[in-house]
Amino acid sequence: MDSETLKKCSALHPKPAGLALQYGTAGFRTRAEQLDHVVFRMGLLAALRSKAVAATIGVMVTASHNPEEDNGVKLVDPLGEMLHPSWEEYATQLANAEEQELQKAINEICQKEAVNLHKDASVFIGRDTRPSSEKLSQSVIDGILCLGGHYHDYGLVTTPQLHYMVCCQNTQGRYGKATMEGYYKKLSKAFMELIKQSHSSGESQRHLKIDCANGIGALKLSEMKPYFPQEVLIHIYNDGTREKLNHLCGADFVKVQQKPPGGLDMKPNERCCSFDGDADRIVYYYKDEDGHFHLIDGDKIATLISIFLKELLAKVRQNFKMAVVQTAYANGSSTRYLEETVKVPVHCVKTGVKHLHHKAKEFDVGVYFEANGHGTVLFSKAAETKIRQLAKEERDDEKREAAKVLENTIDLINQTVGDAISDMLVIEAILALKGLTVQQWDAIYTDLPNRLLKVQVADRRVIDTTDAERRAVTPPGLQEKIDALVKKYKLSRAFVRPSGTEDVVRIYAEADTQENADALAHEVSLAVYHLAGGKGAPPQL
Repeated sequence: MDSETLKKCSALHPKPAGLALQYGTAGFRTRAEQLDHVVFRMGLLAALRSKAVAATIGVMVTASHNPEEDNGVKLVDPLGEMLHPSWEEYATQLANAEEQELQKAINEICQKEAVNLHKDASVFIGRDTRPSSEKLSQSVIDGILCLGGHYHDYGLVTTPQLHYMVCCQNTQGRYGKATMEGYYKKLSKAFMELIKQSHSSGESQRHLKIDCANGIGALKLSEMKPYFPQEVLIHIYNDGTREKLNHLCGADFVKVQQKPPGGLDMKPNERCCSFDGDADRIVYYYKDEDGHFHLIDGDKIATLISIFLKELLAKVRQNFKMAVVQTAYANGSSTRYLEETVKVPVHCVKTGVKHLHHKAKEFDVGVYFEANGHGTVLFSKAAETKIRQLAKEERDDEKREAAKVLENTIDLINQTVGDAISDMLVIEAILALKGLTVQQWDAIYTDLPNRLLKVQVADRRVIDTTDAERRAVTPPGLQEKIDALVKKYKLSRAFVRPSGTEDVVRIYAEADTQENADALAHEVSLAVYHLAGGKGAPPQL
């Protein structure tokens, strides 16, 4: 690598002195105007990673559910999974290196990972609809070209679509065709095969209102509409033509505020769902006859999918190991229902998709969803091969038909990462096949009332946790205080954890009534404020 070329390229994307950022679960995220040097350097890193593993790497420019003024960037590994943890550290080092240290930082990565700079590099790029995304993805390209890499720019895509493209490319097309048309055709074909077998009651079942968070999801769903059968009536709201991205809408807003998004007119018992800004999360909801809002979050989505898969697996009579993976945010009622009624093992891991994904890979069928609506299903190679074989060759009718349904479900699911479009189609197919209304789905179990709060602190690192983030180790005395507060309420639990992206501590509490969940969350937030260096005024009820 020519150090003069690097100097010249880098000078066009100067790093503001003293700015330090951390590559987290969601990659880098901050105000868009602070990101130019970071995305240029992630172009460099993607080229290095590609040379190191001799495969195509993805770079996605998005800040997901953050406000429109923010942006971010994350890398996608060869099989469409998230960047390897050891390379997350390189990402942070590279982003924070001062100009004169950049060459040295690159040399260190090359040395540690035995990167041959003369090898080819191939990078796929995608971006969301933020005003800043196009310019930033151009800076990614500058980084790739600086190290002599090749790139394919997909332009505007959802985050899961880019993950899908990378996986297709690196499996030589076994996973699918690395084009938008390939994605739409694969999903729509599997969906149509599935709903063929449904004896759905009446026309109203097929109507679905979708809040697209004024983001990329609206664009891509509109493109996909011609691929859907006539009976599927999708109504797109918050399509980005009038309002700002994620403003008072989207999956994150609906989940946190526990109310419908703006810009979507809900009539009683209508099935509605929301995507987030880059379409990798989904939540469902409806209003009952009395006008009460009902949220169906990731826990209930995981439960619906698990019931469906468990029934099919029982019919194919193979000894497949199935499990559900959750985080501490999963509602206690969902965990109990899955373990006691569905009789599926449930595992709890640290917050962050990579932890769930990693755990789910241990099973033949691993269902994982975060409560926020991000999730998917993973099938082991062995299970997938066996299911496809049974669908083709099995003589027993019931077994073969169940295997066919499973095969189409595998093709409909985006196994690389949570995908709002794919998850929505899976849910719609299951509801149609089981003849369930949104209310019947919601009634599977009743959520324990809960409350999420956050407390601003001077430094989030003062909080350290254990037991999949369910217990605080530091600061001293905090966990004891939480234990004492929890004892005051029925069916209650609470935990605190530092945010992965900002200096706040997140608090979760659940109890037998909403009043008690709110009171517990508030008392825990005061304990955090006093024991963990709260900033500003103490939390108010």
